[in-house]
Amino acid sequence: QVRLVESGGGLVQAGGSLRLSCTARATSFSRYVMGWHRQAPGKQRELVASITFDGTPTYSDSVKGRFTISRDNAKNTVYLQMNTLTPNDTAVYYCNSRWGSVENWGQGTQVTVSS
Repeated sequence: QVRLVESGGGLVQAGGSLRLSCTARATSFSRYVMGWHRQAPGKQRELVASITFDGTPTYSDSVKGRFTISRDNAKNTVYLQMNTLTPNDTAVYYCNSRWGSVENWGQGTQVTVSS
């Protein structure tokens, strides 16, 4: 089992920024693809960004150019820097790890963007 703990969520005004962190208790963190997903009320959970063990990122079109995902394997931590936030970014953000078909999820952290 991989334990994932998110932090950094909160309330921010439109146009502002937040940085989310996810720290993993894992013996082989560097081998996992890490990602961030989000789920807004009444909507399906969607992929926001992911990053491979060698640092190659991918982004959803809705956040491309505004969000940056990064990882520090020495600290077993993945980050999501979120800039130019809009109310449409309001959601619970979940940290995710994947190794092959095995996935783990954090408990989520709330991000609320006011207009």
